[in-house]
Amino acid sequence: MSRIPTPATIDAAPEAARPLLNGVKAQLGSVPNLFRVLANSPAALGGYLGLNGALAKGALDPRTRERIALAVAEVNGCGYCLAAHTYLGTNLAKLDAAEIAANRAGRSNDAKADAAVRFAVAVTQSRGHVGDEAIATIRAAGWSDAEILEITVHVALNTLTNYVNEVAGTEVDFPAVARAA
Repeated sequence: MSRIPTPATIDAAPEAARPLLNGVKAQLGSVPNLFRVLANSPAALGGYLGLNGALAKGALDPRTRERIALAVAEVNGCGYCLAAHTYLGTNLAKLDAAEIAANRAGRSNDAKADAAVRFAVAVTQSRGHVGDEAIATIRAAGWSDAEILEITVHVALNTLTNYVNEVAGTEVDFPAVARAA
């Protein structure tokens, strides 16, 4: 059970959050619990949606974004995000089970994506304190400075949702996924 109330409907959410939730529903066809929990603070929901929307227009493709989300969720131990991104990775980004397992283990079966996922894990684990070698390694794999910055901001965005879900105890509304041992 969620420790922070999850509005049962869009109409039960704070008035200022309702247009944002209607936008989520229009885009996704439903309103997952993460968004409804965030709706308790229209500013928090708006901030998340704004950053997520801006990053969706960036250089990273949806497959890379999902790979990063899976790796970060595993490092941070967020059951909600593991379930959500396993579902999204499978059904939207079309990642196969082997790739999802690799991402959750902090790597990828694709050589270039592997560098991005490993870098994202390093950023997460070190709380951003990566060394020069990490930057040199990801550049050598073909990632531009702009892409390195986007990977870093995706780590921050996913860490944000990991923390929100863990603090709130958000009820998982995607097929459950067990954390790796």
